[in-house]
Amino acid sequence: MFVKICANTNLADAQLAAELGADAVGFVFSPSRRRMLPAQVAEITPHLPGNVLTVGVFSTTDASEIIQAVRTAGLQAAQLHHEPNPELIAKLNDAFEGYVRLIQVVPFNVHAGDNAGFAAALARTLTTPGLYAVLIDAARRGKSGGLGMAFDWQLAAQEIHQACNAASTATGRDLPPIIVAGGLHSRNVAAAIDVLQPWGVDVASGVESEPGRKDPTRLRFFLDAVRHAAPR
Repeated sequence: MFVKICANTNLADAQLAAELGADAVGFVFSPSRRRMLPAQVAEITPHLPGNVLTVGVFSTTDASEIIQAVRTAGLQAAQLHHEPNPELIAKLNDAFEGYVRLIQVVPFNVHAGDNAGFAAALARTLTTPGLYAVLIDAARRGKSGGLGMAFDWQLAAQEIHQACNAASTATGRDLPPIIVAGGLHSRNVAAAIDVLQPWGVDVASGVESEPGRKDPTRLRFFLDAVRHAAPR
């Protein structure tokens, strides 16, 4: 099970996540209490193990801004928090020559009645060329990411299954794997994995002591819970 610990703001937290077995650490470049500057992240990434994926989280659709930030910060992946844009994805892949992985976010609203178009949006995203993974995150009132809120996993599982079937039929090829996020913590991540059957999970506030600061005990308990729920 792939595990990403997101919204890191300092070297100690990112190193601890890596030491405890996280596969990826994320840094937020979007407006947030946990926002980082590329130059700040550049002071962290050289000190992390090479097998830990370093991910920048972006809400901008400006390709040049993303490219510059990724290169300055020394990142290995970019997570895109906006409407899927095949042209932007193609442009980024061309610029990075395939060396930087792209993760596209598809929001699932915490208010169940607001998800009428989710399955179609997810199917379209899964068929978009050039994606490393697709991340399903909780959304509310048009905002996704950093909410600390869970969505309806049972409903989402049905929609995900429908979308994957549609995408597989349309492409006839392997689809990018699915990561889930949104209100996860050590006490509920096993249930989320059981219901949603994702390839990976992503957490930020669920392992924090305060915004931008990881709690070592919560972080350890989270990673232990994932391992027990889904052995590698």
